Amino acid sequence: MARIETQHLILRPARVDDANDLHAIFTRSEAMRYWSRPPHESLAETREWLASMIEIPSGAGEDFIIEHEGRCIGKAGLWRFPEIGFILHPDFWGRGFAREALEVVLARGFAVHALDHVIADVDPRNAASLGLLARLGFHETARAQRTWQVDGEWCDSVYLKLDAPR
Repeated sequence: MARIETQHLILRPARVDDANDLHAIFTRSEAMRYWSRPPHESLAETREWLASMIEIPSGAGEDFIIEHEGRCIGKAGLWRFPEIGFILHPDFWGRGFAREALEVVLARGFAVHALDHVIADVDPRNAASLGLLARLGFHETARAQRTWQVDGEWCDSVYLKLDAPR
């Protein structure tokens, strides 16, 4: 997997030593609010999640750690090709880092992996992610109710799609 430098970020493969920084994200309720699982309760849980990210089967996806000034601040990638997913530590929200990372992930999806489209599944209450994906060119294709149950709460989905550039 590639290591990619952008203006402010490094996108790179995950490493075992990312566990503490990822745990700082995955234990924050505001970061996990619209994630498909509740906040992590232990570092062991984060390490297990990280191991699955590191061991993603070839052809199943490509996930990057988002690094800023030497610190892991999130992750972005394509999993179960062609679905995009991302999360950032709340201290780094609103600074354009998610967009900067997703532009790279999308470009690689289309150029390197020859995807003809990328999809996203977003909780309709997640206005920030919906806005970001719209600015990147995604359009809504469908909505569904009660698609995810997280910590006993049913969540809905907005399905989005971005076609490859022509």
